[in-house]
Amino acid sequence: MNPYQIDEPTVISFSGGRTSGYMLWKVIQYYEGRLPNDAMVCFCNTGKEDEATLQFVHDCETNWKVKINWLEYHVGDPKFKEVTFKTASRNGEPFDALTTKRNYLPNPVARFCTSELKILTIERFAKLSGWDEFDTMVGIRADEKRRAAKMRDSKRMPLIEDEVYQETVQAFWRSHPFDLGLSFRDGVTPLGNCDLCFLKGPNQILSLIAQKPDRAVWWAEQEKKINGTFRNDRPSYADMMKFSIQQTDMFDNEGGISCFCGD
Repeated sequence: MNPYQIDEPTVISFSGGRTSGYMLWKVIQYYEGRLPNDAMVCFCNTGKEDEATLQFVHDCETNWKVKINWLEYHVGDPKFKEVTFKTASRNGEPFDALTTKRNYLPNPVARFCTSELKILTIERFAKLSGWDEFDTMVGIRADEKRRAAKMRDSKRMPLIEDEVYQETVQAFWRSHPFDLGLSFRDGVTPLGNCDLCFLKGPNQILSLIAQKPDRAVWWAEQEKKINGTFRNDRPSYADMMKFSIQQTDMFDNEGGISCFCGD
């Protein structure tokens, strides 16, 4: 069986990054330019993605002529809402609604932001669309087997079956008519996923804040609102914002933590 073949209801989870975008392209090509009726593509917007990510998702749907369901977490019933490129939140509104409802912040142990804003939002949308049971296809590469091991058995990972590595993905986008407008360096896309996600490495976060201090404002306001922090092993975002203006060696070279959100 071809790894991109779809034989039952399948949600293609598009994170808005190059890897999942490449996976979507491979499925489309397998079906000669269109998706089968039992496949749907979902992009979950937290409101904290960089504008370039939103533009990339929009470019994919318009250039490839594929329907992408733009979803956001919603406190009401149902617990999601459908948006578009134009109406998508850009100031963290879905994320803020979640932390306000819970009255505490996600952290490396309790990553309920990923589960609520992405995984469960997709499941709720699929079920309301009449899919009680379905597969979920995620963009995990062959060089990301540690991430793959943490995924549930129900996830399909065609890029691993196809032995697709980072080099293949990057080469594809370099030759494609359009690309994600975020820099790729040292094997990562620093501004991928939520701009200052607490799972990113501390030096990476400091560097991003130093480039644009306003990035830290929303995160600092969240910590102030809840009177807590996203991590108890790091300074607050407000402190990092102040420190980044002075120097960038606040932390040792600590890496980040991978999560479902993907590249």
